[in-house]
Amino acid sequence: MPPVDPTDVLMTGENSFIRLSHDGGATPSDRLSHWRVLWCPAGAGHALFVQSELTDGRVRVYSDNPAVARWLQRTIETLLFPAFADETLPIIAAEFTRGGDPRSAAWETVVSATERIRLTWWDCLDPFVLTLPPGFNDRPIGVFSTFFPARAAQVEFGGRVATGRPWPETRGDRQASSACLAWSETWVKPRG
Repeated sequence: MPPVDPTDVLMTGENSFIRLSHDGGATPSDRLSHWRVLWCPAGAGHALFVQSELTDGRVRVYSDNPAVARWLQRTIETLLFPAFADETLPIIAAEFTRGGDPRSAAWETVVSATERIRLTWWDCLDPFVLTLPPGFNDRPIGVFSTFFPARAAQVEFGGRVATGRPWPETRGDRQASSACLAWSETWVKPRG
């Protein structure tokens, strides 16, 4: 086996997420996709895609680099959650900060001119590496990521807290959840 993966790199960074529900995942109430992009063809930056009971179900997009947010919409979010891929959605300018770590609690704070959003993950399970090469589940691109699944997560939006909870999931033979820190994430495509 050669020491270099045969694919081309599309993006590297992070894509942590929180999905909450009031009924164990049968009906999701909140979906947040947080991106920290260290490198992609559109540059570096952050984006947060939100659809929540706290936004009355409307999708919102926050970013400190609109070109990165649009690239994510066209390239990856269109495969993950098409509602987040709508490029007619306005991009709300925001600043992004991180704190904590998966051994206790980790959080991401997103602040715009009028809103403050805080995503928090805690009670994490053992981490594992997710390996999905291009072609897996009929996706043209692949991803490699270190997942820290959280048994507990919270979304705070302008002082209000979403009341749903994450639910348990299985990824391969590993215990996971609908709320994961997804760090050291690299998206790839076939060469050529």
